[in-house]
Formats: sequence, C-alpha cells, structure tokens
Amino acid sequence: MIGRLNHVAIAVADLDAAERQYGDLLGGILSAREDLPEHGVTTVFVRLSNTNIELLHPLGMDSPIAKFLEKSPSGGLHHVCYEVEDIRAAMERLVAGGARVLGREPKIGAHGKPVIFLHPKDFSGTLVELEQA
Repeated sequence: MIGRLNHVAIAVADLDAAERQYGDLLGGILSAREDLPEHGVTTVFVRLSNTNIELLHPLGMDSPIAKFLEKSPSGGLHHVCYEVEDIRAAMERLVAGGARVLGREPKIGAHGKPVIFLHPKDFSGTLVELEQA
C-alpha cells in the first residue's frame, strides 16, 4: 500500500536557525516558507535527491507543533510521510485493520495534495502521514 518516502518532518523552535543549518551548513536547497493555517504550521522543505526534509514551525499558539515543542523544546523528529496511490482506499484499509486515522477527512497538505495522519501508538510510536501521490 505505501509508496515512496515523501519526507521526514522535523519540528523546529527557530526556523531561521534551521534554515541556516540545512541550507548554509549542510548545503541543502530550501523551498520558500509556506504558512498552512489549517495545519497550524509554517513549512520549509529541504530538497534532497531521493526525498525531502520538512522543517515545521508553529503558526500560532494552538499549533500542534507548539504543543510538541513544549514537550521537546529543542525540537526533533515529528513525523514521516509516505505516499499512497488512493488516500480514501488507504483510509478504509487502515480503519478495517484497526488503525486509528486522526480526523475524519483528508486535509490538503503542503504539496496541495490530500493527507491523513495515523496515530503513533498504532505505528511503533511514530506519527505517520500519508499523502496521495
């Protein structure tokens, strides 16, 4: 069911510093910043030859990333994102198999495509995002 790894998301407390680290220090190619109010985040993608790294910064105090950073002030791995061919078929299969999908409907993610998140307790403690390819 899952396809390629689309990205690894890292929550960051200081987006300017993270851009310098991944852009200047590591030599990554950075996307422009994008605010996603529906998700409560500002994102920057670091383009790699085989996948991407998504830098996540809180957009407002109600952001899930703000809550993450309260527990892990220095930031850290937030989620992994895998591509799927059909997001609705994936949801049905996962729910039928006992997995918990967070939210009732897919939302539009940073790439303009439908995404869903899967409960970390169902996937070895890892928050999983699925994005329609």
